[in-house]
Amino acid sequence: MLIKSVSGIRGIVGDGLDPAIILNFAAKFGEFASDEFTGKKKIIVGRDSRISGIALKNAVISGLLGVGVDVIDIDLAPTPTLLYNVKKLNASGGIVITASHNPAEWNALKLVGHAGEFLNKEEAEKFLSMEKDKISWKPSKNYGKLETNKEAVKEHIKGVLSISGINPELIKSKKFKVALDCVNGGASFAFQEFLNSLNVEIYPIFCDGSGEFLRIPEPRAENLKDLAKKVKESGADIGFATDPDGDRISIVSEEGIPIGEEYTIALATKAVLSKKKGPVVVNLSTTKSVEDIAKRAGVPFYRSPVGEANVVKVMKEKKAVIGGEGNGGVINPEIQYTRDGMGAMALLLQYLSEEKKPFSDIVNSLPRYKMIKEAIKMENNNEGKELLEKIKRMNKNKNLDLSDGIRLTENDGWVHIRMSGTEPILRIIAEAATFEGAKELIDLIKEQVEK
Repeated sequence: MLIKSVSGIRGIVGDGLDPAIILNFAAKFGEFASDEFTGKKKIIVGRDSRISGIALKNAVISGLLGVGVDVIDIDLAPTPTLLYNVKKLNASGGIVITASHNPAEWNALKLVGHAGEFLNKEEAEKFLSMEKDKISWKPSKNYGKLETNKEAVKEHIKGVLSISGINPELIKSKKFKVALDCVNGGASFAFQEFLNSLNVEIYPIFCDGSGEFLRIPEPRAENLKDLAKKVKESGADIGFATDPDGDRISIVSEEGIPIGEEYTIALATKAVLSKKKGPVVVNLSTTKSVEDIAKRAGVPFYRSPVGEANVVKVMKEKKAVIGGEGNGGVINPEIQYTRDGMGAMALLLQYLSEEKKPFSDIVNSLPRYKMIKEAIKMENNNEGKELLEKIKRMNKNKNLDLSDGIRLTENDGWVHIRMSGTEPILRIIAEAATFEGAKELIDLIKEQVEK
């Protein structure tokens, strides 16, 4: 299986995705990024901890060097660390070797432009349209140069801790106890280095960077039983969990209760708006809690289609002070325009430092809703598109947003139906004041799918 989209290239290693495909894809991107953006020929390459990552990284580097592009290899690092360093080092782009939340047998290339942001839709479509063009392999005397950079994480940490509203000395003075679950992924060492810089006593689980995912990679509440246990055993003030590439954060309270990945952006929004006012942007699938927080603060609130690039686009248009997605992704434009797990932890530890009360009390002050997330496997994307058209016809007289699949708002709840951008599945997400209300919305759509 091989999926090419505006997100990059993704697949199961040995079943459609192999080093030869990766080498050619990376080479073509090296040519594209050098010409499209700065005219420079320097690409930063990094990876998460998947077992296939080293082999695929070597293929990426070979492809880039072979078309005359210089490469800076930061090796094992969180995805946001690579994006931060693309901008800081004025590179022409970056390639992250990670399949994010997908199981360990998957891998992918995520493509980064010179601004340290993932390619937007127009850039990605232009690249994909050129991908089959003949590659201009260089003679050996014109090959690119390879450089290893071991300071990328340190630079990212400096950047996160230097933004307004973050007081590292205050956080250090609290001597927090933090339980940490990095799913043995790309953030395993970087997140520990970050927390150590804040005088935090760390209680790690699944932080060896081995690529052996000992829980389901998505940091959803139901997958964090081991972290919840570690929080209780250690007496930690808070627990943080991330996905394999370290751009998303999910939280466990000091009571050992996972609060759900949806509420990371809600808490980050509350933290930011407590210090400065400005617009807030989240995607169509994100909890209404964020909307309520924005309204209480008297600031504009906007929704975008799902996908980091879409959220970033609206954030820039509206000059948002905070944005993100309900999967645990927080985008703080003071750091960079990408989901940044390290940045999210900094905001939350700062907020916890100032509130002077248990984290569970902070959580209980949030507007809370019940959300259900389901998925239906599709044979292909065309099947999903046909189902979406059918659902649209059956609900044509209702309150619909069609900017990304179908979002139906009804009474105090909503349901969002869309094709995944990374897998052949139809996602159905519903939220309401009660679990029963959310389930009714899910059941309504499932019944329509089956008719």
